[in-house]
Amino acid sequence: MHDLVIRNGTIVDGTGADRFHGDVAVDDGIITEISRDGGSAGAGRQELDADGNLVAPGWVDIHTHYDGQVTWDPEMAPSSWHGATTVVMGNCGVGFAPARPDERDFLIELMEAVEDIPGTALHEGIDWQWESFGEYLDALEAMPRTIDVAAQVPHAALRAYVLGKDAHDAEVSADHLQQMADLTAEAVRAGALGFSTSRTILHTSKHGLIPGTTAVPDELLAIGHGISQGGPAVFQFVSDGLGTESVERQWIRDLARLPGVTVTYSLAQSPRDPNAFKEALDEAQALREQGQTVVPQVPSRPTGMLFGLQSSFHPFMAHPTYRPFWDLSLDERVARLRDPEVRSQLLSEEPRTRNASALYLATNWEQIFRLGTDCDYEPTPDSSVAATAAREGRSEQEVVLDWLLEQGGKSLLFSPLGSYVEKNHDAIRSMIEHPASAVGLSDGGAHCGLICDASFPTYLLTHWTRDRTRGDKLPLELVVNKQTKATADVYGLGDRGVLEVGKRADVNVIDLDALHLHVPHMIFDLPAGGRRLVQPVDGYRWTVQAGEVTFVDGEATGARPGRVVRGRR
Repeated sequence: MHDLVIRNGTIVDGTGADRFHGDVAVDDGIITEISRDGGSAGAGRQELDADGNLVAPGWVDIHTHYDGQVTWDPEMAPSSWHGATTVVMGNCGVGFAPARPDERDFLIELMEAVEDIPGTALHEGIDWQWESFGEYLDALEAMPRTIDVAAQVPHAALRAYVLGKDAHDAEVSADHLQQMADLTAEAVRAGALGFSTSRTILHTSKHGLIPGTTAVPDELLAIGHGISQGGPAVFQFVSDGLGTESVERQWIRDLARLPGVTVTYSLAQSPRDPNAFKEALDEAQALREQGQTVVPQVPSRPTGMLFGLQSSFHPFMAHPTYRPFWDLSLDERVARLRDPEVRSQLLSEEPRTRNASALYLATNWEQIFRLGTDCDYEPTPDSSVAATAAREGRSEQEVVLDWLLEQGGKSLLFSPLGSYVEKNHDAIRSMIEHPASAVGLSDGGAHCGLICDASFPTYLLTHWTRDRTRGDKLPLELVVNKQTKATADVYGLGDRGVLEVGKRADVNVIDLDALHLHVPHMIFDLPAGGRRLVQPVDGYRWTVQAGEVTFVDGEATGARPGRVVRGRR
């Protein structure tokens, strides 16, 4: 008798092959039998009736920032709510290992500045039981958890560990390069799935650009050699060059030529060069055909900020009249903003800030939309603040203020940052369809006060296979593949990502018709009362991790079969 049988489901196995009707049987956390097209698996001690439901592999989310949360939260919400059974953290060059005691505050400052995770929560929640990267993984293994977690070596922490107060220096000595390479190799041997760095001017702290941003190619290649020496692993980065600038393209190629090194990076459509993403994807495919592995990670919807009165940012944050309201409760702020005199004074002002980026974001009226209760992430141009103001004969600020005050001040405005140049999702569709891409960029655990994209895996299903009205949809089999086998393959996780005999029994059973994303909202459950945006979901009937049922209709069962993933498999 099997331990578990998922019976009578519509199976989409993650390979991209056509769906079929059948059963999935599990023993000791491993898939041991799959029946199809009229066949039937043997009886199980526990059976789940999946009739009418989608049965798919658990999602493998390869771009998250749970590096701090993983030390105190066994459930790993909200990603676990959305069917993720494996998450990879340590992306974008920020994280918490290796770290000496006197470097901890600095690393928390970087994480708070870059990923908008409350520093008070990190200070309160992290119990520093490590110095080396291997000791960090050991500390994580001591906590039973719901899902599997994997980590990468962050460049900022590596530089701080080797260079100390000189961590921001652009160039370093040959000895320091060797130390970084050796530490990277040591971390990979201890179980790191890769190394990460940031090359974007958007990632700054009070100290300036985060360490490693301006590192020269020699440093990147030295670390690449460390990855190669430690074992097969990944070099992950985020960049303003989108993998297309000539110097960047060269070191990407040089890294990908190193034995055992996979290169992956975040890709979006840039307003500066709307077709650059196509070039990057084609380049990655050409390199793959030459035996080098370069995988652009693409989004399922535009990475976008959610402006609200409880968010980290909204268009009135820098107005002189609003500044005294920052520390008021939401109800008090709403009451003040509804006062006619306050409203009149506020609408007569402009943002007062020297931050050019903040000023642009606060007044980019054509790129700000009402999210609404239907969570419209593909809004039409005529629904923007600019279009609404022109149509109604009002100022843009009036429109925004009225929208922000809806739902008792809890309404959210959607401002897409990238991949929305044509004001539709056609560019994203071509990214997802491209054979060189994998879906990433959920940023689970990060941007707690402004972005809520841990729901990316669910949105891939609801929007792209069922709900999209402003263009072509995508096949269910492709969408499942792009966040299971495709993402697992990037990090060499060959034991998961597909429903096949001998693979891990990480499974989602989903009522696709009922799958529904709720409106994001702010909760205050992080250590020290820290806030975070979350987006609840309906429709996940069961999530199974290593053969154990961890969620039933969105409710955690308390099972803790999750583990720390060390190295490729």
